[in-house]
Amino acid sequence: MSAGRPWTASVTARIMLGTFAVSLIAVVVTGIVALQVVQGVVESQARQQLKAQATALVAARATGSHLAATRLAALGDRFAVVEPDGTVTGAARSSVSGTVVRELRAGRVVSGTTTLGDKDAVLVGIPTSDGGGVVGVRKVADISAASAELIRWLALALVLGLAVASVAGVLLARRLGRPLTRLAGSARELASGRRGVAIEREPVAEIEDIAQALRGLDAALSVSEDRQREFLLSVSHEIRTPLTAIRGYAEALAHGVVPSDDIGRVGGTLTAEADRLRRFLDDLLELARLEADDFRLDPQHFDARETVERAVAAWSGVASRAGVLLREELPGRPVPVDTDESRLRQVVDGLIENALRVTPEGAPVVVSVSAGDGVRVGVRDGGPGLTAEDTEVAFERGELHARYRDVRPVGTGLGLSIARRLVGRLGGTLEVRPAPEGGAAFSVSLPSSYIPPAER
Repeated sequence: MSAGRPWTASVTARIMLGTFAVSLIAVVVTGIVALQVVQGVVESQARQQLKAQATALVAARATGSHLAATRLAALGDRFAVVEPDGTVTGAARSSVSGTVVRELRAGRVVSGTTTLGDKDAVLVGIPTSDGGGVVGVRKVADISAASAELIRWLALALVLGLAVASVAGVLLARRLGRPLTRLAGSARELASGRRGVAIEREPVAEIEDIAQALRGLDAALSVSEDRQREFLLSVSHEIRTPLTAIRGYAEALAHGVVPSDDIGRVGGTLTAEADRLRRFLDDLLELARLEADDFRLDPQHFDARETVERAVAAWSGVASRAGVLLREELPGRPVPVDTDESRLRQVVDGLIENALRVTPEGAPVVVSVSAGDGVRVGVRDGGPGLTAEDTEVAFERGELHARYRDVRPVGTGLGLSIARRLVGRLGGTLEVRPAPEGGAAFSVSLPSSYIPPAER
């Protein structure tokens, strides 16, 4: 448990306290119900006993008055006799009301409550055949006293049950708390930077789910950090190359070893390398903005066909100088869409630039747009294409760059990753597959109307 945190804040403590509270409530409720049941049973037994004794007195009166008097005297102050004329005799006569007398004289058995010596009591009356009856009375206090021993044993049983439940709660809390504590320690190790943390299998399904999630997090962090290291190495390499060229030419110029006739060429090289470095840094900044939560989009209504036409026109000069056949495939009618036009143009420009870079002289680059379930923009090239393994990582930053930088012309290694993220921000998808022209075909699919991320 962390320092400064109260003991009751731990899962173990809360399970223990929760178990004790539930057990205590169960014991209290059980005790109340059991007490009522015991009192009711004892009172019922007292009534049955009074009824049996009264019935015996009635039978004795039927056989002989001497025997009835003897039994009445033996039973003490708990009985009274109602004569056929309504006269009440016996030690308990003060407890017999006129209503009881009338019921007995009417030949009905009486069972109710009364008082005996200013104390609450239960009453049972049995009628006789001559129009009288015998009444038995017993104080409630006497009945309660008779049940006191049973209640004490019941209380002892409930206290023992509470103790057993509390011990079980402590054991359960420890059984659940220890693996959670271990998992918390493993999570702290992951947070500190350790990878490959050994996380044991847990017998409890829900805790094992947490353990499995931590194992998955460990593996994902390892993969992510490996990719970050590879990306940083790639970034360092890409920045170092133009900087080396710039530094070399700058030193040559500083030492005056560059002939005057070569100054223009050296200046052009420095400008090209500086532009290359600037484009790379711009891509890094764009990627950082795309991953930020406050990336801004400005949706507007426009014709996607016109956007593609302008993009093709802008790149036609570059394509002509490279000897690449850049052409467009456009529908005969407008393709309306509501999204950020500048971002869509940015994606199209990036895909065309990527296609022109890898397409050899005389091969085509085709840019198309079509309407259907949304808007689809495609860029196909006649370059070397991508293998099945390449398509799986085509949009991972730097992956294709690392594979082909010594084989074919490559850019910064971030363009396709930026394009995928831009399209995703616009609510669409970017896919790649083999092109009929022999190279790669990139397809952008966008909804007709931009939907904010919170509403998707």
